[in-house]
Amino acid sequence: MRWLLFLLLVFAVLWYFRGVEETPPPKAEDSFIGGPVKALRKAEGFEKSYLDATKERQKQMEEQIEKDSGG
Repeated sequence: MRWLLFLLLVFAVLWYFRGVEETPPPKAEDSFIGGPVKALRKAEGFEKSYLDATKERQKQMEEQIEKDSGG
C-alpha cells in the first residue's frame, strides 16, 4: 500500500513539473512563416479598403442612375 501511495506521489510531482516547463507556442508572426503572415495581415487592410471603395462607388452609380432616370 505504501508503494502505491509513493507511486501516486511521484506521478503527481512529475505531472506538476511537466506543466511548469510548458511554454506557450510562439505567435505566427514570430515563427519561421512570419514574413508571409505579415504580408497577409497587410493585405487584409488593403482588401477592406478596396471593398469599402467598391461599395461607395456602387452607391454613387446607383444615385447617378436615379438622377438620370428622373426618379
